[in-house]
Amino acid sequence: MAIDARTQLLVLLGHPVGHSLSPAMHNAGFHERGRNACYLACDVAPPDVAAAVAGLRALRAAGANVTVPHKEAVLPLMDEVSPTARAAGAVNTIAVRDGRLYGDNTDVGGFLASLAEAGYDPRGRGALLFGAGGAARGVALGLLQAGAGPVWIANRTYGRAVELAKALSVAAGAGVAPGGAGAVAPLAMEAVATVAPRAGLVVNCTSVGLGAAGQSVWNDFSRFPPGTLAVDLVYNPEVTPFLGAAETAGLPTLGGLGMLVHQAALAWEVWFGEKGPVDVFYAAARRALAGDGA
Repeated sequence: MAIDARTQLLVLLGHPVGHSLSPAMHNAGFHERGRNACYLACDVAPPDVAAAVAGLRALRAAGANVTVPHKEAVLPLMDEVSPTARAAGAVNTIAVRDGRLYGDNTDVGGFLASLAEAGYDPRGRGALLFGAGGAARGVALGLLQAGAGPVWIANRTYGRAVELAKALSVAAGAGVAPGGAGAVAPLAMEAVATVAPRAGLVVNCTSVGLGAAGQSVWNDFSRFPPGTLAVDLVYNPEVTPFLGAAETAGLPTLGGLGMLVHQAALAWEVWFGEKGPVDVFYAAARRALAGDGA
């Protein structure tokens, strides 16, 4: 469909964004559904986030996705936020509705959908998360809603882990996790090995390993029980150093592509009131990863 004056504009706000598969996925979805819309990736440095968000309103854009490192920073810039985004303390999807900015978080549902697609049920299982940023907030909230627990938050800056654990405990205590939230606890990186034997799920929620061979937030998976699922939210490369180390230790693994696809499909519900085409998103993402622009 040709771009014209009626084309709806949607953008990705992040830093960096050169690796992103979102434009390929969403534009393929627009073509398949016959929707007159265009999706662009915009590299926005942290000092410029407020101006970029205000620009959505000024340009009468339909909405945006938000990625690292801006998911927490954009929340106070919204006119209205969903209960999920408020509880997570992070926004990854923005809709412009009658000139007002509405913030939501589809990372929560996207992560749970990717686990379900892989046949993994986190209920009653301990989960160890690396990272305390916007992605970790969405993943942790989803796990609490699904009844996982305990949930440990490990981060190189321990104070950030403490902050997130407190926020999640408040959210769970307020009834945000009706499935039965487990305990939430911060964890220093040097203490990871002590809780590893109690984990059934371990997730890299940081950007470490993104397009950089040899980097991993954690390398020693020897103390995790057999069957512990190792998940990396990084999707490019598909097999990250984190996942490679887990595979070497004999653990099942799951890359970040599923979460990316499912949170994108849920973003369409926020923007357009309909779920995005998951199969089209997967196909477009895999073509882009293979370097095929067709």
